[in-house]
Amino acid sequence: MPEMKRLHAGHAPAVLAFELANRAYFAASISDRGDEFYDQFTDRHSALLAEQEAGICAFYVLVAEDGSVLGRFNLYDFEDGTAELGYRVAQHVAGRGVATATVRELCRLAAARHGLRTLRAATSRENVASQKVLTKAGFVPVGPADPADIGGKPGTWYQRDLEVQP
Repeated sequence: MPEMKRLHAGHAPAVLAFELANRAYFAASISDRGDEFYDQFTDRHSALLAEQEAGICAFYVLVAEDGSVLGRFNLYDFEDGTAELGYRVAQHVAGRGVATATVRELCRLAAARHGLRTLRAATSRENVASQKVLTKAGFVPVGPADPADIGGKPGTWYQRDLEVQP
């Protein structure tokens, strides 16, 4: 059974493999990260870990039993009990409820582990799959997203208020 784990340095090879294997799939619905992302992946991964250590972000990977990465689930820009959510899942598990279940679990962790009260996520109008994931995970549309926030495409911000654990 896949397990959500906090991102650490040892995940770098599996995360890079995940990103490369799914690059074309991701680029069909969100902006491609460009060759520079892959060329400088090690430095970028280290920078993410530093941000996580500083407590301004939290990065998770969904790991299969064989150690491969099935998805990335990120909480970033922590501010006043609010954070933004970003995620992506491998093409071969898309459409099977994996993203929805993991986003729901991340919402629980966001409140319990990180003390967050609200999560926000933006998706393009074209990304119907992501809209469905967010809606099924309890997010509601709250207004238009600036195209600059989602790769130059028109879209919508979604929000979910979390139950803060005592």
